[in-house]
Amino acid sequence: MVDGIAAVQARIGELRQLVAPQRVATPTASTVSTSAATSSASFTDALAALGLSSTGAPTTATTGPTGQSLIAAAEKYTGTPYVWGGESLSEGGLDCSGLVQLSLADIGVTGIPRTAREQMTLGTAVPSLDQALPGDLLVFDGGSHIAIYVGDGKMIDAPKPGGHVSVRDVYETPTAIRRVLPQETAPVAAPAPSAATVTASAQRAALEAMMSMGSSASGVAA
Repeated sequence: MVDGIAAVQARIGELRQLVAPQRVATPTASTVSTSAATSSASFTDALAALGLSSTGAPTTATTGPTGQSLIAAAEKYTGTPYVWGGESLSEGGLDCSGLVQLSLADIGVTGIPRTAREQMTLGTAVPSLDQALPGDLLVFDGGSHIAIYVGDGKMIDAPKPGGHVSVRDVYETPTAIRRVLPQETAPVAAPAPSAATVTASAQRAALEAMMSMGSSASGVAA
């Protein structure tokens, strides 16, 4: 029993040396690449031992309708003929405000007024085309035409009789620009624990386990 206690105490001493801060020499240029490769491998091994991965869990992206989802909805109607007053495919086609209304309805935004002049009052004003974002509504000629901004100086609209829904260049300065939806945000990865943190945590856990074993063994001997 005494030999067993001595072995446990000796192991505890070794683990304490591992956990204690170590004096690290300044790396030289010749050792940088080798150290980097070794640290990477050690970090991966340490994470695997703790049941973790090197990639943090992503946070939730923007949910609900966005400017990008509005564009995607409108693009589904590419090639649809222009029909004055058209607000559904059952009518044979769409006009400019019908395309906006139907695309918004497709992504769950309802209660949208029917005409371009009414739609130009939605949302908030954007000062200029330079500040427009994908999904903003572009109003032309005082409200006689409306389109959805795609980005990079392009828009999607139902242009005029004889035309079809398509993406094309913004052909003139809009009378008004209205922002009705937020922008889509990408998921952001949560930071993974550093190699030093993982290694230190593993060493502390091992030390605590060994100390617990040593205490138990001492109690039996007494």
